[in-house]
Amino acid sequence: MIADLHCHSTASDGELSPDALVRRAMECGVDTLAITDHDTVDACAELHAADFPAIRLIPGIEFSTRWHNMGVHVIGLDIDLESTTLAAAIRQQKVARRERAAEISARLAKRGIEDALDGALSFAGNAQIGRPHFARFLIARGYVRSPGEAFRKYLGAGKAGDVKQYWPEMRDVIGWIRSANGTAILAHPAKYKLTNVRLAALADAFQTEGGQAIEVISGQQPIDVTRRLGKLCTDRGLLASCGSDFHGPGQPWSELGRFGSLPDSCRPVWELWQDRDRG
Repeated sequence: MIADLHCHSTASDGELSPDALVRRAMECGVDTLAITDHDTVDACAELHAADFPAIRLIPGIEFSTRWHNMGVHVIGLDIDLESTTLAAAIRQQKVARRERAAEISARLAKRGIEDALDGALSFAGNAQIGRPHFARFLIARGYVRSPGEAFRKYLGAGKAGDVKQYWPEMRDVIGWIRSANGTAILAHPAKYKLTNVRLAALADAFQTEGGQAIEVISGQQPIDVTRRLGKLCTDRGLLASCGSDFHGPGQPWSELGRFGSLPDSCRPVWELWQDRDRG
């Protein structure tokens, strides 16, 4: 079984439409896929009535949150798309994203970069606006040559685009996901670059607030990272998830389904759905 439970479509900051994303996943041998766009389930709703017999689609979402004033992402899997709590949360996040984008634009203006909000919105279209759309604007205007350079100079940690105060607390987001009968997963914990002590504190807080799983694998990562996160997971009796965090072609380190296996000591999150199906 190849499960990819973290990827993005054009509904947020991905490059492929939901339909094209599913077809690429099938070409890559994925048989269980969750599209987890940032703060929206538009892709899941679009595919709800689609017929893809060769692949199982799990409805998902990736929420932006705060924990001790640090940005943390929490994924919701197997969520009820009809949940009124989820719908209200998404509306709240859409407003927060627009306010955050305006703040990023104002900060960039102080750096001499004008019209960033309008530019980013033009790239976002109907999708949830995020920093990757600002990156595309900066590239188009010639300020940088690549998304990586955009984040290093303007959008990454400690830069103008590092705006977190509009995000809800992690505990609130976990509550939203649980209210929608979903599974709350701590996304790509290794990417937060925390010390072991701080990472353990995050995992403990996540579990205390009702979190159920940790994303042990995020794309192609060193085996020692997988082992460390696997232990973080099993030591707490949490479930384990995995995903590519795919955003588009041309990034071999985050291709759909192309990552290692979960450690044998971990209980995969998809066992929840298999148990339910057998029940």
